[in-house]
Amino acid sequence: MPSKYTDDSLEEFHRRIGLNVKLAREQKGITQLELSNMLGYKSVSVVSKAELCIERKYFGIDHLYQIAKVLDIDICDLIRTD
Repeated sequence: MPSKYTDDSLEEFHRRIGLNVKLAREQKGITQLELSNMLGYKSVSVVSKAELCIERKYFGIDHLYQIAKVLDIDICDLIRTD
């Protein structure tokens, strides 16, 4: 039987995505500022908050698509929960 959706489970999913982005970014040797600039932002605020899942900031599907392209990885690597 599938798990029931809860706000906590969605929050944990967002946290996992943020961690996956951080790990992938660090493996490629890219700073938050560099990734932010590659995504069209002038500061690290969006990337930093979404990686840490604070202030209800999360990566959207468009961000994940761009990040996967910039890091040259499969987008599925960013949403893995295992």
